[in-house]
Amino acid sequence: MSTRKYKDFSPDWYIDEAPPRSYRSIYKWGDPKAYKIPRENLFKYVKELFKLSNDDFKERKELGLEEVKYDIPVALEKKHLDALKKIVGKDNITTDDYARLSVAYGQTMYDLMRLRKKIVENVPNAVLYPENKDQIVQIVDYCNKNLIPVYVYGGGSSVTRGMECIKGGITLDMRKNFNKVIEFNEINQTITVQAGMMGPELERILNNAIETLNAKEPYTCGHFPQSFEYSSVGGWVVTRGAGQNSTYYGKIEDIVLSQEYATPIGYIKTDNTPRKATGPDVDHIMMGSEGCFGILTHVTLRIFKYKPENRKRFSFMFKNWEDAMSACREIMQGEFGYPSVFRVSDPEETQVAMKMYGISDTIFDKILTMKGFKEGEKCLLLGFTDGEKAFSKNVARKLKRICRKYKAMYLTGYVTKSWEHGRFSDPYMRDNLQDFGIMIDTLECAVNWDNMAQVHRDVRKYIKSRPNTICMTHISHMYPQGANLYFIFITPLEDLDEFKKFHSGILDAIQKSGAAISHHHGVGKMFAPWLEGYIGREQYSIFRALKNHFDPNNIMNPGGTLGFDLDEKEKRFLRE
Repeated sequence: MSTRKYKDFSPDWYIDEAPPRSYRSIYKWGDPKAYKIPRENLFKYVKELFKLSNDDFKERKELGLEEVKYDIPVALEKKHLDALKKIVGKDNITTDDYARLSVAYGQTMYDLMRLRKKIVENVPNAVLYPENKDQIVQIVDYCNKNLIPVYVYGGGSSVTRGMECIKGGITLDMRKNFNKVIEFNEINQTITVQAGMMGPELERILNNAIETLNAKEPYTCGHFPQSFEYSSVGGWVVTRGAGQNSTYYGKIEDIVLSQEYATPIGYIKTDNTPRKATGPDVDHIMMGSEGCFGILTHVTLRIFKYKPENRKRFSFMFKNWEDAMSACREIMQGEFGYPSVFRVSDPEETQVAMKMYGISDTIFDKILTMKGFKEGEKCLLLGFTDGEKAFSKNVARKLKRICRKYKAMYLTGYVTKSWEHGRFSDPYMRDNLQDFGIMIDTLECAVNWDNMAQVHRDVRKYIKSRPNTICMTHISHMYPQGANLYFIFITPLEDLDEFKKFHSGILDAIQKSGAAISHHHGVGKMFAPWLEGYIGREQYSIFRALKNHFDPNNIMNPGGTLGFDLDEKEKRFLRE
C-alpha cells in the first residue's frame, strides 16, 4: 500500500511487490519491487485536466494480482518437444503456463490492458533457453523442417507487439543463458556479445573494463534507451533502436560493426571491417528485420572511452516552440560537434516537466515569469555533452551561445540532473496511474526540419481531438537533417477497442503528415499495417523478396511482423 502522503488527499497507490506468478508480475514495468509515485502537484494537475475528483481515486481498477491461469493447451506434438529437449537439455525447456505467458507479451499498452483483464490470446507451446549458438542453429533447422513457428524474447520491452506468438510455435528466451561476452578487442575498440546480454550488464562490464576485461581503461557502449534497464542488445539491433545519448554516439546501426544470424537457409556471419565497399551492406539488411529473417546470435559493437568527468550539463528555457526548434537545428548544423543527450519539450510537455523535475514554484519559475516567459508557450531544452574534455567543453560553449542568441534563459544543470535521476524510472508511474484507469502511452516518428512544425501540429491535433487528453511532445535524437518527434499521451481509457481505434488514428495522422512511422521503436505487428503504405510497394517488394529468401516456410516470427502474411484489407495506404 502507499507510504507517500500528500499534503491533501493521497490515493492508495499500490507499491507492494507483485505476487509471484501473477498477471501483474508480467505486465508491471521493471524491477518487481520498484515503484514511482507522481509528485503531488503533478497529481493535482492530472485531476484538474481530466476533471476528476478524489472519489475517482478511491477505488483501484483491475490490479492483476491473481495467479496466471488460462486454458490454452500445448499443441506441439510430444515427438517435437522431445526433439527440442534433446537439443537444449531438459532443464532448458518448459511448457509451464506462467513461463509461456511471460514471454508472449511485451510492454505495448494493448498488451498491458489485456493482461490487466486477464485476456490471454497468443502464447507459445514451449519456452526454450538456449546456451550457445550451435543450439540455436539446431533449433532453427529442426523447426524449419517441421514447420514450427519460432519467436524470440530478449528484454521484453517491445512496444509494437514485436514478439507476440500469433501462430503458437516456440519462443526462445535469451535472458537466462545466452548473455555472455564472446570477445573484447581493445585495439579495435570493439566487443562481441551474445544477443541476450542485457543493457545494464553490458554497461557494467564496459565501465569496469579494467577489472572485468583486463583493459587499460574503462569504456561505454553509449546506448541508453529509456527501456535500458530491461532491454537486450539483441532487441536494440533487430529493431534499429536508439538510446537517449544517440545524438553523439549514434543509433544502434551506427554502433553495430558485425552480426551473426541463424536462419532457415543457413548461418550468416558478416565481417567486422569498417566502412567496406563490397556491395549492399548485409548488416543493414539484417538490422531491423525483427526476427523475420533469422535469429541474431552474436553482435560486435563499437565502444567508446568512458569519461563521465568530462560531461557538461545544461538546460535552457525558450519563449516559444519556434525558437526552440530553430536553435536546435542551428546547433545540429553548426559543425562544431554534437551534444550527447539533447531534447527539447513543447509547451505542454514543458508544463508537465516543470512539475516532474521540481521547477514549479521555485526561484527559477519566479524569474521566468518576471522575464516574460509565458505558461503554455515556453519550452524546456535539456541535455549534456560527452567525449574528450576539450571537445565536450567546446560543444557546450557553442551550444550555449546559440541558445542565448534566441533569448533562451539558462537554467544551469539542475534540471538535467533531475531528469537524469528519473530517466529510467519514470515508466514506473505508468502502472500506478493505470490502476485508476489513466493510460500513458507513446508513439514516435522521424521527421525533417522543414516539416517538423507541421507534423507536430497535425499529430497533436488528432491526439487532442480526444477530450481530456494530455499530449506531450519532445524533439530528441537529433541530426543535421532532422530529428525524432516523440509523443506521450495520457488519458482516461480502459476499453481495448477504444484504445486500438485511438492508437490507429494517431498512426494515420503520422503517416498522413509525411513522417516516418517509427524512428526507433520498430514496427512489430502493431505498426505493420502502415509499413508498406509508408515506404511504397516497390520498396516493400524488396522486403518480401528477402523474407522469401531467408525464410521460405515463414516460420520466423510469423503473424504480421513487418507486414508479412497480412491480408491486403488489413494494410493502410494513406499516402497513395
